[in-house]
Amino acid sequence: MPATDLVRLRPLDDEPFLLRVDAAVQGLELDRWITDNHHRVVADLDRYGAVLFRGFAVDGPGAFGQAARAISPGLLDYLERAAPRTEVADKVFTSTEFNEDQWIPFHHEMSYAHNWPGRLYFYCDVPPASRGATPVASERAVLPRIPAEVRERFERHGVLYVRNYGPDLDLPWQEVFQTTDRAEVEEYCRASGTQFTWVGRDGLRTRSIRQATARHPRTGETAWFNHAHLFHASNLPTDVSAALIGEFGLDGLPRNAYYGDGSPIENEVADLIRGLYREAAVSFLWEKNDVLVVDNFLATHAREPFSGDRRILVAMSDLYVNRGIQ
Repeated sequence: MPATDLVRLRPLDDEPFLLRVDAAVQGLELDRWITDNHHRVVADLDRYGAVLFRGFAVDGPGAFGQAARAISPGLLDYLERAAPRTEVADKVFTSTEFNEDQWIPFHHEMSYAHNWPGRLYFYCDVPPASRGATPVASERAVLPRIPAEVRERFERHGVLYVRNYGPDLDLPWQEVFQTTDRAEVEEYCRASGTQFTWVGRDGLRTRSIRQATARHPRTGETAWFNHAHLFHASNLPTDVSAALIGEFGLDGLPRNAYYGDGSPIENEVADLIRGLYREAAVSFLWEKNDVLVVDNFLATHAREPFSGDRRILVAMSDLYVNRGIQ
């Protein structure tokens, strides 16, 4: 049967953005179809920024990993973590394990780090009872709407991230860096241009200046690529932020973001970026065995609150090392 008869294609947005690929025959194995159509899949990712595969045979986490490897053979570990995850198969992780009643704002995976995955893979192992979508938003829709003066200031200075790790703040450093050896953490920080200070008995504070935008390695497009709006103190509920600042001080927040010259990012600027992503959002309801592939440069992703036993798994590939601001 010709490849064109095995699937049905339709964009979910007019930009175009987020292509949906439905299996037209029962039992069609996703990893095999991707292998047979690899050039086409990569081209669609560059064009649409994200591709949703639905109705294919994907028999659990192992088969999901095989489908991801059919696009990019070398899946990545998850180091310099910003959220708790559990590895359930080789290089296949649970999605961010935050409370089900919380929104996770739009972001590019690991855009706060000195390197990051170029592609992300999401797999619906257990659909939520309600809501729980993974909305995506196109950078092609967002970047042109960022005012020139905001973009220019960020591009001139970059973004300064200040993070505090410890048993009473955010994640322990042992979880973030996947080691209990302080020397390994120090070596990683030096290699990535990250300043570090050990605080108290078992705390760690890091400071790093990273990029505000990034250039796509294949299309050459520029993306707004940072965690400033997500790490910024204004992303916390007002009462939580006030309590933490009162106890630990502004520099002791679990995470915060500044302009790269150390000056504070205005609340309204962080609000502006969060709002632009929400306005550009494209969403769908998860179905069992759905696989969503996202170009981490061209699209951001988020998570809705949900009810029920939602289980979305994640894999990453195509490590990109930033040679710019550090």
